[in-house]
Amino acid sequence: MFWFMLIALVAVVAAVAMAVLGDGGSLRDAGTDRLDDRLPADRPLIRSDIDAVRLPTAVRGYRMLDVDEVLDRLGAELAERDARIAELESSLAGVYAHGSTMSLTKQEPPAADERGDAGE
Repeated sequence: MFWFMLIALVAVVAAVAMAVLGDGGSLRDAGTDRLDDRLPADRPLIRSDIDAVRLPTAVRGYRMLDVDEVLDRLGAELAERDARIAELESSLAGVYAHGSTMSLTKQEPPAADERGDAGE
């Protein structure tokens, strides 16, 4: 029984070594463990860019649900921000389209004569 267990152990170790080493007798090249950055560099990010990002995983890596939750929140906040910016830009364009201009300079308070304080 001892010899049978020893031969089985050697066979298992040899099978694992052959599986790891592959056909060429050397270890396979390690895959990249970095994010395949597909985010656009020529424009601001939009919601669909964040939705498309997939972070690489590892045996002892991050908790996928936590990262997905953060990315979902980031995407939602970006969408809210973009909608608010678009709303403000359209309302500003509407103000300029009606010929209204807003003075950004501080107006001086009326003089004492104009307020009716001249005789007091």
